[in-house]
Amino acid sequence: MAKKPGRQEDLGEVFVISVAAELAGMHAQTLRAYDRLGLVTPMRTSGGGRRYSRRDVDMLRKIQRLSQEDGVNLAGIKAIIELAEENEELKKENERLRDENERLHRQGPQRPRGEIVHVPRSTAIVMWEPTRRRRHH
Repeated sequence: MAKKPGRQEDLGEVFVISVAAELAGMHAQTLRAYDRLGLVTPMRTSGGGRRYSRRDVDMLRKIQRLSQEDGVNLAGIKAIIELAEENEELKKENERLRDENERLHRQGPQRPRGEIVHVPRSTAIVMWEPTRRRRHH
């Protein structure tokens, strides 16, 4: 869940499971369980070995803090992580839409598209576009 399997990261160093477990203050078996649950999905070598990035280790520490200090169960932690990731995606989309809106405003008014405008009767032209017909069962 923390990232998609097989996704390449440009975060520099990666750690084998024993080192990542030590850095996160956990047992390697806990990291395997979190991988199975989808909480932290490390990169894999061609032989199937897990390789944890610095971001993965940070996520493991966050999971441990939520679990031990805040008393959140694993299902709750998974929901928190998913919502945080969704929130980040929505922030990026919002920023993209803001940029698009700003660009359109800088362009100034464009010709009407799909808007109703008053046209003197003598020069009226009707623009018609067919719509799909709904099938009735």
